[in-house]
Amino acid sequence: MTIAVLSDIHGNLAALDAVLADAAARGATRIVNLGDILSGPLDPVGTADRLMALGLETVRGNHERQLLEQPRAAMNASDGVTADAIGDHHRAWLASLPVDLWLEADLYACHGSPRSDLEFLIETLEPGTPRAATPDEVRERVAGIDAALILCGHSHVQRALRLDDGRLVVNPGSVGLQAFSDGHPFPYAIAMGTPHARYALVEREPSGEWQADLISVAYDWDDAAALAQGNGRPDWAIGLATGRVA
Repeated sequence: MTIAVLSDIHGNLAALDAVLADAAARGATRIVNLGDILSGPLDPVGTADRLMALGLETVRGNHERQLLEQPRAAMNASDGVTADAIGDHHRAWLASLPVDLWLEADLYACHGSPRSDLEFLIETLEPGTPRAATPDEVRERVAGIDAALILCGHSHVQRALRLDDGRLVVNPGSVGLQAFSDGHPFPYAIAMGTPHARYALVEREPSGEWQADLISVAYDWDDAAALAQGNGRPDWAIGLATGRVA
């Protein structure tokens, strides 16, 4: 069984469609979505409708929680435009999503870390550019999760790390946004360096050990950037078109 792992779509329907087509061509028989699904200046409604019809195994991310829990006046720009666009049936779908999932007896999925949807798991948040987390930091964050494969998203950084106890931790990267900056809890930026949509394929070998293939997919990112620019988000337009921050 080959599982496609998606995360951080952020309403980028064109990137999602490209990833779904690529995963199908590579023989994926199951698809998992790790959250941060809609928020952004692209196509939240079209993305929600596509995913609701597919019925993928999905966990909610911090942006889903924020859309459901925060008053409109407190939302950031990405959540605010999404809140104004989606309908009650979309909100009901988001509310139905769990915060984490055990997909198999040895396969665990969350958005950020098992402790928080805002915590990076295999990166460590620092001012400027987050760094790769040390194995000790990762072990602390996954304490109590007795899974051979742990899936996470949130950071938008595509990476896999095998701990010395054999557990494999995989972040598939972001389907929909390859560069962004944030000011909380301090200013930092993440940039993958190219605009390709990213996801992962994971598969269990005959030995029982999980392996991951980290994949980048081309799509029409110039069109996505133009859509973001037209919707008043030049910062997103740069990230979408280049995979870099201004």
